[in-house]
Amino acid sequence: MSSASSLLSEERLLCSICLDVFTDPVTIQCGHNFCSTCINTHWDSRDICQCPMCKQKFSTRPELRVNTVMSELADDFKKLVQVKASTPGPQLPVVDVLCDICSEIKEKAVKSCLTCLTSFCESHLEPHRRVAGLKGHTLLEPVKNLDDRMCKTHNKMTELYCLKEQAFICVLCLKAGHKGHNAVPLEEQYEKLTATKDEAQANIQKLIQTRIEKIAEVEKLLDVSEVDSEKENQAAVQVFTELIQFIQASQAELVEAIEQRHSAIKQKGEEFLKELRREVTELKSRSSQLEHLSQSEDHYHFLQSFQTLSKPPHKSCPDTDLCPDLSFKATLGHLTRLKQRVEEIMEEIPEIRMKRMREHAVDLTLDPDTANYSLVISEDGKQVVSEDQIKLDKVTDNPKRFHAYRQVLAKEGFTTGKFYFEVQVKGKISWIIGVVRESVDRKTPIGASVENGYWTFRFDEGKYKTSADSERKILKEELQKLGIFVDYNKGEVSFYNVDSKSRIGCITGCGFTEKLYPYFCPQPNDNGNSAPLIIIPVPQTH
Repeated sequence: MSSASSLLSEERLLCSICLDVFTDPVTIQCGHNFCSTCINTHWDSRDICQCPMCKQKFSTRPELRVNTVMSELADDFKKLVQVKASTPGPQLPVVDVLCDICSEIKEKAVKSCLTCLTSFCESHLEPHRRVAGLKGHTLLEPVKNLDDRMCKTHNKMTELYCLKEQAFICVLCLKAGHKGHNAVPLEEQYEKLTATKDEAQANIQKLIQTRIEKIAEVEKLLDVSEVDSEKENQAAVQVFTELIQFIQASQAELVEAIEQRHSAIKQKGEEFLKELRREVTELKSRSSQLEHLSQSEDHYHFLQSFQTLSKPPHKSCPDTDLCPDLSFKATLGHLTRLKQRVEEIMEEIPEIRMKRMREHAVDLTLDPDTANYSLVISEDGKQVVSEDQIKLDKVTDNPKRFHAYRQVLAKEGFTTGKFYFEVQVKGKISWIIGVVRESVDRKTPIGASVENGYWTFRFDEGKYKTSADSERKILKEELQKLGIFVDYNKGEVSFYNVDSKSRIGCITGCGFTEKLYPYFCPQPNDNGNSAPLIIIPVPQTH
């Protein structure tokens, strides 16, 4: 059987809407409990009735049933809280503190002594009540970890509170590390803060109420969003269904028209062949007769027949146009362009565009041989940070290494197709990321421009620009992850805010002719720019 304390656990008696102990609790059909006013107000502000806990929907507004058991438990709990609140003195948490003096079976402590820093059971506390020298010690309800109240530096009791550093100190601290600081006795600070308790409680209650209202607002927005989402789904399905039906019907009509045209051409061609074959047979007969006539010695007969046989009736060859109508090819071209336009329209939806880009994700690793002397690459090759001091003795020079600026390339290069990668820039206030051509100048201090072979996105204290832009712009959204999508064949580099899925920069008409390498420049550590650039795994698309 549950104990009374577990039955009266506050967590069991909280309404999930107002986050307070139940008032007039009621139960709905799914079995969850709420304050009567809370659930009614919750449903009054929504178009649909559903449980705030399990989200079960109801076709009609459920009948509310008073939960008498929960109501009695809530009332008992409130009475218990009132009794505790009326008890004088500060109320400490109920914990099992054991006597520090008991050697074998330790009894529960009844008091803790701040002077002795020891907790005593009833029997071992007796000297503090009898001996004159011990009666002046400070006793309080049993508490654990009395050693935490000792100054670790001077091994004395922390009896003062430093207002400047908001720390517990002893009297010797006031002469050493806290010299000149304003410090007061713990009792004085306790009384001062206790006097502000009501104001602090009022502020907390105000914050609670503000958040309850915000919870209701967000829940309402989620409900509206769910309804809107269902409507959008239905509308999208309807539009695509009609489009598919239209395309299928158009496909059937086009196939039928092509078959009809082929049938007509076939019939016309067969008639043409039949006529040609008949004429060939007739001409072969004349040729045979003419050959036979040439062997005759009857001059009269030869002259009489030769004219007729050598000159058959003048008749032009049947002219039949069997070339296909080019309108069908034009139609197929139009359909191909329509398909491309549909793809473009679909990619205007950020989630679909991001999904399709991520299908071209590549796994990159930073190339230490290209890293500037002031850069440090992580062991897995996924992170790069700047060092405040350049250590030339630790890095050997080579033709691939960048000299002038803090730059590094990935090991992987690309000469065709599409590729995509993501970089975490959280915590940084200045950086440059993008792609560069293989022959980019790595020794001379040149600008990161398109003309110099840089197709990059530069961020600097809230402003940004691509290497093709002339002026910087203010970035109005938070940027923690940058996505870079490159279409080599199309000559286009795009930059995306991964979290919002919005395109924040694009360079077109690049006309790539060399191998491209992903490029990273974390910039110096000035003004808190010490966070690393991190190549992060791209989520798999399904």
